Amino acid sequence: MKKNKPNLISFAAHLDSQYGKRGTAKREKYEQGFESFKLGVLLQEIRREKGMTQEDLAHKCGTTKTYISRIENDASDIRLSTLIRIIQQGFGGKLNLSVEM
Repeated sequence: MKKNKPNLISFAAHLDSQYGKRGTAKREKYEQGFESFKLGVLLQEIRREKGMTQEDLAHKCGTTKTYISRIENDASDIRLSTLIRIIQQGFGGKLNLSVEM
């Protein structure tokens, strides 16, 4: 008896079919949103590794628990100055940025 294999495609092919090729407006919007999502998850992971609550972090960097929650859950764009403050004052770290071309 022959089993049917499901139609499997790569994740890249899936993105191309759902959002268009890289460089298109719809795909770029998706890519930017995904980067924001990753940043929120990264900040949440660091906060948890340091044993901090959202309220603890907000207090240390001079913002509100609600704003920290919005950043972590990708409901808010974050200003660079705020990101630097969270990393430096909230976590005691240093922010390094890189640009890929």
